[in-house]
Amino acid sequence: MANPITDFWDFLIGNTGDQNDLGSWKYFFVALFWALIIASVAIAARNWREDPSERTGRHLGTWFVRVLVGGMWFQGMLWKLPLPVSSGLRYWTEQMGQRAAFAFHRDLVTQLYLPYLQIFNPIIFLAELTFAVSLILGLGVRLVSTLGILFVLHLWLGIYQSGTPAEWPWSYVFLAIVMFIFALHAAGRSLGLDAWLRRHVPSVRDGTGFIGKLLNVAG
Repeated sequence: MANPITDFWDFLIGNTGDQNDLGSWKYFFVALFWALIIASVAIAARNWREDPSERTGRHLGTWFVRVLVGGMWFQGMLWKLPLPVSSGLRYWTEQMGQRAAFAFHRDLVTQLYLPYLQIFNPIIFLAELTFAVSLILGLGVRLVSTLGILFVLHLWLGIYQSGTPAEWPWSYVFLAIVMFIFALHAAGRSLGLDAWLRRHVPSVRDGTGFIGKLLNVAG
Protein backbone atom coordinates (compact mmCIF):
# COMPACT_ATOMS: atom_id res chain seq x y z
CA MET A 1 0.00 0.00 0.00
CA ALA A 2 1.33 3.42 -0.97
CA ASN A 3 2.40 5.91 1.67
CA PRO A 4 4.70 8.98 1.63
CA ILE A 5 7.77 6.90 2.51
CA THR A 6 7.26 4.28 -0.21
CA ASP A 7 6.28 6.95 -2.76
CA PHE A 8 9.43 8.93 -1.98
CA TRP A 9 11.59 5.83 -2.29
CA ASP A 10 9.95 4.85 -5.58
CA PHE A 11 10.73 8.30 -6.97
CA LEU A 12 14.38 8.04 -5.90
CA ILE A 13 14.81 4.71 -7.68
CA GLY A 14 12.71 5.62 -10.73
CA ASN A 15 9.72 3.40 -10.03
CA THR A 16 6.81 5.86 -10.27
CA GLY A 17 4.24 5.73 -13.04
CA ASP A 18 5.58 8.84 -14.81
CA GLN A 19 9.13 7.49 -14.66
CA ASN A 20 8.19 4.02 -15.90
CA ASP A 21 6.36 5.61 -18.84
CA LEU A 22 9.74 6.94 -20.04
CA GLY A 23 11.19 3.49 -20.57
CA SER A 24 14.97 3.31 -20.33
CA TRP A 25 15.14 7.12 -20.35
CA LYS A 26 13.98 7.05 -16.74
CA TYR A 27 17.48 6.04 -15.64
CA PHE A 28 18.90 9.22 -17.15
CA PHE A 29 16.49 11.37 -15.16
CA VAL A 30 17.03 9.38 -11.97
CA ALA A 31 20.79 9.93 -12.37
CA LEU A 32 20.23 13.61 -13.12
CA PHE A 33 18.11 14.09 -10.00
CA TRP A 34 20.64 12.31 -7.80
CA ALA A 35 23.44 14.41 -9.31
CA LEU A 36 21.54 17.62 -8.55
CA ILE A 37 20.85 16.58 -4.96
CA ILE A 38 24.46 15.54 -4.34
CA ALA A 39 25.69 18.80 -5.87
CA SER A 40 23.25 20.78 -3.71
CA VAL A 41 24.48 19.08 -0.54
CA ALA A 42 28.11 19.69 -1.55
CA ILE A 43 27.41 23.37 -2.29
CA ALA A 44 25.60 23.77 1.04
CA ALA A 45 28.45 22.11 2.92
CA ARG A 46 31.03 24.37 1.29
CA ASN A 47 29.01 27.50 2.10
CA TRP A 48 28.60 26.25 5.65
CA ARG A 49 32.37 25.86 6.04
CA GLU A 50 33.33 29.12 4.37
CA ASP A 51 30.72 31.56 5.69
CA PRO A 52 29.89 31.54 9.41
CA SER A 53 26.92 33.85 8.79
CA GLU A 54 25.15 31.03 6.93
CA ARG A 55 25.44 28.61 9.86
CA THR A 56 21.95 29.35 11.10
CA GLY A 57 18.66 27.52 11.26
CA ARG A 58 17.11 30.11 8.95
CA HIS A 59 19.61 29.48 6.17
CA LEU A 60 19.45 25.71 6.67
CA GLY A 61 15.65 25.75 6.62
CA THR A 62 15.59 27.94 3.51
CA TRP A 63 17.97 25.55 1.76
CA PHE A 64 15.84 22.53 2.69
CA VAL A 65 12.56 24.07 1.50
CA ARG A 66 14.21 25.40 -1.67
CA VAL A 67 15.52 21.93 -2.56
CA LEU A 68 12.16 20.35 -1.69
CA VAL A 69 10.27 22.71 -4.01
CA GLY A 70 12.92 22.17 -6.68
CA GLY A 71 12.25 18.45 -6.38
CA MET A 72 8.55 19.13 -6.87
CA TRP A 73 9.31 20.98 -10.13
CA PHE A 74 11.56 18.12 -11.24
CA GLN A 75 8.87 15.52 -10.59
CA GLY A 76 6.22 17.64 -12.32
CA MET A 77 8.50 18.04 -15.32
CA LEU A 78 8.60 14.28 -15.96
CA TRP A 79 5.03 13.96 -17.18
CA LYS A 80 5.72 16.63 -19.83
CA LEU A 81 7.63 13.85 -21.64
CA PRO A 82 7.92 12.35 -24.18
CA LEU A 83 8.58 15.23 -26.55
CA PRO A 84 7.38 16.88 -28.70
CA VAL A 85 3.87 16.31 -27.28
CA SER A 86 2.98 14.36 -24.14
CA SER A 87 -0.52 13.03 -23.70
CA GLY A 88 -0.66 14.44 -20.16
CA LEU A 89 0.18 17.97 -21.24
CA ARG A 90 -2.29 17.77 -24.12
CA TYR A 91 -5.04 16.71 -21.73
CA TRP A 92 -4.42 19.54 -19.28
CA THR A 93 -4.04 22.09 -22.05
CA GLU A 94 -7.44 21.01 -23.33
CA GLN A 95 -8.75 21.48 -19.80
CA MET A 96 -7.40 25.03 -19.79
CA GLY A 97 -9.26 25.70 -23.04
CA GLN A 98 -12.49 24.87 -21.18
CA ARG A 99 -11.77 26.00 -17.61
CA ALA A 100 -9.66 29.17 -17.81
CA ALA A 101 -11.01 32.03 -15.72
CA PHE A 102 -11.25 34.50 -18.61
CA ALA A 103 -12.56 34.12 -22.15
CA PHE A 104 -9.45 35.62 -23.77
CA HIS A 105 -7.34 33.00 -21.95
CA ARG A 106 -9.55 30.18 -23.21
CA ASP A 107 -9.29 31.59 -26.75
CA LEU A 108 -5.51 31.83 -26.43
CA VAL A 109 -5.30 28.18 -25.43
CA THR A 110 -7.62 26.86 -28.14
CA GLN A 111 -6.34 29.05 -30.96
CA LEU A 112 -2.61 29.10 -30.19
CA TYR A 113 -1.45 26.62 -27.55
CA LEU A 114 -3.26 23.51 -28.76
CA PRO A 115 -2.53 23.90 -32.50
CA TYR A 116 1.17 24.46 -31.76
CA LEU A 117 1.58 22.23 -28.74
CA GLN A 118 4.55 20.50 -30.37
CA ILE A 119 6.39 23.82 -29.97
CA PHE A 120 5.09 24.75 -26.53
CA ASN A 121 5.59 21.32 -24.94
CA PRO A 122 9.44 21.46 -25.14
CA ILE A 123 9.39 25.06 -23.90
CA ILE A 124 7.27 24.13 -20.89
CA PHE A 125 9.47 21.11 -20.19
CA LEU A 126 12.64 23.25 -20.29
CA ALA A 127 11.01 25.93 -18.13
CA GLU A 128 10.17 23.44 -15.38
CA LEU A 129 13.61 21.84 -15.67
CA THR A 130 15.12 25.32 -15.23
CA PHE A 131 12.99 25.94 -12.13
CA ALA A 132 14.13 22.61 -10.68
CA VAL A 133 17.84 23.09 -11.36
CA SER A 134 17.81 26.69 -10.14
CA LEU A 135 16.11 25.88 -6.85
CA ILE A 136 18.03 22.70 -6.11
CA LEU A 137 21.43 24.30 -6.79
CA GLY A 138 20.49 27.78 -5.56
CA LEU A 139 21.53 29.47 -8.82
CA GLY A 140 19.76 32.56 -10.12
CA VAL A 141 16.94 31.91 -7.67
CA ARG A 142 15.59 35.47 -7.51
CA LEU A 143 15.10 35.75 -11.29
CA VAL A 144 13.92 32.18 -11.82
CA SER A 145 11.46 32.39 -8.91
CA THR A 146 9.99 35.57 -10.37
CA LEU A 147 9.43 33.79 -13.67
CA GLY A 148 8.02 30.85 -11.70
CA ILE A 149 5.42 33.11 -10.11
CA LEU A 150 4.12 34.10 -13.56
CA PHE A 151 4.16 30.46 -14.65
CA VAL A 152 2.15 29.34 -11.61
CA LEU A 153 -0.37 32.17 -11.91
CA HIS A 154 -0.92 31.15 -15.51
CA LEU A 155 -1.75 27.62 -14.32
CA TRP A 156 -3.98 28.97 -11.53
CA LEU A 157 -6.08 31.02 -13.94
CA GLY A 158 -5.93 28.33 -16.61
CA ILE A 159 -7.83 25.69 -14.63
CA TYR A 160 -9.72 28.04 -12.35
CA GLN A 161 -13.23 26.89 -13.23
CA SER A 162 -14.57 23.74 -11.59
CA GLY A 163 -14.33 20.55 -13.55
CA THR A 164 -13.25 16.92 -13.50
CA PRO A 165 -10.73 16.14 -12.20
CA ALA A 166 -11.19 18.78 -9.54
CA GLU A 167 -8.35 21.19 -8.77
CA TRP A 168 -8.02 23.28 -5.62
CA PRO A 169 -7.08 26.79 -6.85
CA TRP A 170 -5.43 27.68 -3.54
CA SER A 171 -2.73 25.07 -4.15
CA TYR A 172 -1.40 27.21 -7.00
CA VAL A 173 -1.70 30.38 -4.94
CA PHE A 174 0.35 28.79 -2.16
CA LEU A 175 3.02 27.70 -4.64
CA ALA A 176 3.16 31.22 -6.08
CA ILE A 177 3.56 32.57 -2.54
CA VAL A 178 6.48 30.21 -1.89
CA MET A 179 8.16 31.29 -5.14
CA PHE A 180 7.54 34.93 -4.15
CA ILE A 181 9.28 34.36 -0.81
CA PHE A 182 12.23 32.73 -2.60
CA ALA A 183 12.52 35.78 -4.87
CA LEU A 184 11.98 38.30 -2.08
CA HIS A 185 14.64 36.83 0.18
CA ALA A 186 17.03 35.68 -2.58
CA ALA A 187 16.90 32.09 -1.34
CA GLY A 188 19.91 31.09 -3.40
CA ARG A 189 22.05 33.06 -0.95
CA SER A 190 21.16 30.52 1.72
CA LEU A 191 23.73 27.75 1.21
CA GLY A 192 23.34 27.96 -2.57
CA LEU A 193 25.46 28.75 -5.60
CA ASP A 194 24.28 32.36 -5.49
CA ALA A 195 25.97 32.74 -2.09
CA TRP A 196 29.17 31.06 -3.30
CA LEU A 197 29.36 33.22 -6.43
CA ARG A 198 28.93 36.42 -4.42
CA ARG A 199 31.95 35.46 -2.31
CA HIS A 200 34.25 34.06 -4.97
CA VAL A 201 33.50 35.94 -8.20
CA PRO A 202 34.50 39.62 -7.90
CA SER A 203 32.23 40.77 -10.74
CA VAL A 204 29.20 39.23 -9.00
CA ARG A 205 30.20 40.51 -5.57
CA ASP A 206 30.81 44.05 -6.85
CA GLY A 207 28.10 44.03 -9.51
CA THR A 208 30.56 45.00 -12.26
CA GLY A 209 30.40 43.98 -15.90
CA PHE A 210 27.37 42.66 -17.73
CA ILE A 211 27.62 39.08 -16.41
CA GLY A 212 28.35 40.26 -12.90
CA LYS A 213 25.38 42.62 -12.88
CA LEU A 214 23.13 39.95 -14.39
CA LEU A 215 24.10 37.29 -11.85
CA ASN A 216 23.93 39.78 -9.00
CA VAL A 217 20.36 40.73 -9.90
CA ALA A 218 19.30 37.16 -10.76
CA GLY A 219 20.61 35.76 -7.49
